[in-house]
Amino acid sequence: MTVTHHVRVYKSEEELPRDQQLAWKIAEVAADPVEVEPEVVDMIVNRIIDNASVAAASLTRAPIVAARAQALSHPVSTGGAGATIFGLPMTGAAAKLTSPEWAAWANGVAVRELDYHDTFLAAEYSHPGDNIPPILAVAQHVGADGAALIRGIATGYEIQMDLVRAMCLHKHKIDHVAHLGPSAAAGIGTLLGLDVPTIAQAVAQSLHTTTATRQSRKGEISTWKAHAPAFAGKMAVEAVDRAMRGQTSPNPIYEGEDGVIAWMLDGPDASYEVPLPAAGEPKRAILDSYTKEHSAEYQAQAWIDLARKLHRERPDLADPANVTAIVLHTSHHTHYVIGSGANDPQKYDPQASRETLDHSIPYIFAVALQDGGWHHVDSYTPERAGRPDTVELWHKITTAEDAEWTRRYHSEDPDEKSFGGRVEIELADGTRIVDEIAVADAHPLGARPFAREQYVAKFRLLAEPVLDAAEIDRFLDLVQRLPELTAAEVRELNIIARPGVIDLAAAPKGLF
Repeated sequence: MTVTHHVRVYKSEEELPRDQQLAWKIAEVAADPVEVEPEVVDMIVNRIIDNASVAAASLTRAPIVAARAQALSHPVSTGGAGATIFGLPMTGAAAKLTSPEWAAWANGVAVRELDYHDTFLAAEYSHPGDNIPPILAVAQHVGADGAALIRGIATGYEIQMDLVRAMCLHKHKIDHVAHLGPSAAAGIGTLLGLDVPTIAQAVAQSLHTTTATRQSRKGEISTWKAHAPAFAGKMAVEAVDRAMRGQTSPNPIYEGEDGVIAWMLDGPDASYEVPLPAAGEPKRAILDSYTKEHSAEYQAQAWIDLARKLHRERPDLADPANVTAIVLHTSHHTHYVIGSGANDPQKYDPQASRETLDHSIPYIFAVALQDGGWHHVDSYTPERAGRPDTVELWHKITTAEDAEWTRRYHSEDPDEKSFGGRVEIELADGTRIVDEIAVADAHPLGARPFAREQYVAKFRLLAEPVLDAAEIDRFLDLVQRLPELTAAEVRELNIIARPGVIDLAAAPKGLF
């Protein structure tokens, strides 16, 4: 059963007991010792594999190189044994460990860089797999076992996705990681078995320190897009540490007269209905999330699948001389975030950053239509983006908001909720092609839903260039035994690059 909590702004003279505040309600869910259901455990295993996949593919990319160097500048803190960093040895004389907040930072950037892991879209956007790096880092540092790690991750997913269902951030130009700080703090609280008052303080402080503007995903998108969720995870670890030491947080953080809702969201007269599991109710939210087959913003996934279908059926569409115009009729979010409705000229710029191109559905649809598929590296190279025939086709593609697709985007019915739309293609000879797609092929309701086999295949595909075969098999064997892992084995939940892949000496120098 789900309990819906009415959340509104309170003036300073109004009484709002702590146990009626949203941060406290979140903490109660986190502290609830309810067992994790087997299908949720299986999905958590899938998502740890998924995160490792995209981290492996990112090991030599510049943001990861920089974040890893920062992490390695900080020694293991005194409160535990330290945490591992993706790609680096974790045992023996060559072990490279760091403090958990810095491991959360480095690994969070590696997971997020390619925009290639799981997603949940509702009132707000989210990548709930971003909860895993900070929770895992703390688990390794304190010596938690696999069962504790599972409980923590289940909470992280539950809280972030429940907040995403209820509170829109992007409408007010607040970045979506404002829901991630509280969820990661709650997940860490579950992992550690903390009490409700301590978790509530950590949740409040995590929210307070992770609210930022949405400019990180607007215009010319920078490398900070990968760092933003990692920063939220790092802040969550630090907030838990402070709360455990008895330090308090802004109160009430959501409902206060000068709090987040009043000044960053819908204003002093606003209210929200936030769904959270009732006491004793299993945390099942992860089952409503979905991962990516393609390395691009989630709202592009279905469009890539439709484009490759059209490529097979109508190869003539790849030639811009045959096409007069292409209009993608889609939801409000897709039109205004990654479509022409964003009014970002950078979305049509062949010299735009990779981060910008993976948030440009006109570019993505053009390339997928011409190539019949998508590649996490090749589809974004400057040479690919600058190909004259691609640029010509790309500039003939626009988006338009369609009320029905917007309604379906926000539908509470999982059988109806969709992230696709209808394409209308006007050809040079005057004929028209119309086709549509509701969900991506990899979606649970799609043509080829992802199950364990597909997660493992994705990991092998992305890891083979940088990991030895024995290391791939070791990791897969270990993670698929997650519920029974000892604390020592949880510390081995990492991937180690083959010699020569990572050159620590070549990392850029900074302040630390």
